[in-house]
Amino acid sequence: MPTNHSRRSFLQTLSLGVGSTLVTSSILANKNLPLVKNQKKLGIALVGLGSYAKNQLAVALTQADNCYLAGIVTGTSSKAEEWAKKYNIPQKNIYNYQNFDQIANNKDIDIVYIVLPNSMHHEFVLRAAKAGKHVMCEKPMSVSVKQAEEMIKACKEAGVQLGIGYRLHFEPFTKEVMRLSQQKVLGDVHFVQTNFGFNIGDPAQWRLKKELAGGGPLMDVGIYCVQASRYVTGEEPLWVTAQFGPVTDKERFTTVEESISWQMQFPGNAMVNGFSSYKSNIEQLYVSANNGWIQLSPAYSYGPLKGRTNQGEMNQPVVHHQTVMLQAICKEFIETNTFPSHTSGEEGLRDMRILMGIYEAARTGKKINLV
Repeated sequence: MPTNHSRRSFLQTLSLGVGSTLVTSSILANKNLPLVKNQKKLGIALVGLGSYAKNQLAVALTQADNCYLAGIVTGTSSKAEEWAKKYNIPQKNIYNYQNFDQIANNKDIDIVYIVLPNSMHHEFVLRAAKAGKHVMCEKPMSVSVKQAEEMIKACKEAGVQLGIGYRLHFEPFTKEVMRLSQQKVLGDVHFVQTNFGFNIGDPAQWRLKKELAGGGPLMDVGIYCVQASRYVTGEEPLWVTAQFGPVTDKERFTTVEESISWQMQFPGNAMVNGFSSYKSNIEQLYVSANNGWIQLSPAYSYGPLKGRTNQGEMNQPVVHHQTVMLQAICKEFIETNTFPSHTSGEEGLRDMRILMGIYEAARTGKKINLV
């Protein structure tokens, strides 16, 4: 784990991309929604201001009608100044990684959303829980099963909610795939092919450093494939086998895999083939059932997603994924004081156990039992 100083220096030099025009929205407030805290929207603080925070979550927080960008946590003073001016964030709601714990005294902030490199999730979820703040965390939730378990334990002991940013659970095409598959509209699912890969850019970025990312494409985008196999079948896998792909770029892939393939069997006898890569542009979910098939391509990126079945094109609305995710999560929290169970820390832990099982299978060449 980097020191505070090295973490700040590291985040100051991240090359995660810039520039996405923020979209404003005139979504009407739901007058029947029982907002808490004297009708205030939920205040969310973003911890880490990289490209995902800037180009996706900040957009969502300008569009959602039951939450807003209340604060930021960054190690870069120029970012703090830029965001404060752009989003009218008061100075008292701006923190760095050293004074983050003072957020405990800030009543404007209900939820902190961790958008940092994977290896930093554990530390800041634990610190947020100690500060008494509810936590959303990007996926993968950690870099080990042990860390994931500690994060869940810390939040439970602090009496705060822990959620993982599973945005596709709220996306219409994905929800339709879940419905068709889990309700067996096309019969029993027998086979799933799930692929997600891209040609990674900057060789100095944190995603290529195992100490920061916890692994390569499997941790970054392969987790979407693992999730897809679970939400298609509605089941948990029994076992996994896996293989690392060849390393064709030995200078770049010194600590993380270049590509990886895996195979899993589920209790209903569905077989899954998965593939993830940092050297192949591929993004597809294919589901084969008794009486037909389903295909999404693109299947996992920010969209627009596209889908069809053997009966024709899927006709679903195109939405901004992060907006509908935050809107739904905050709505449930306002009404029940809990986050949706399918975005819980326990859900993130299930993925972590499978991801670690895939790596173990690839390292050992053995079939790894997951139950």
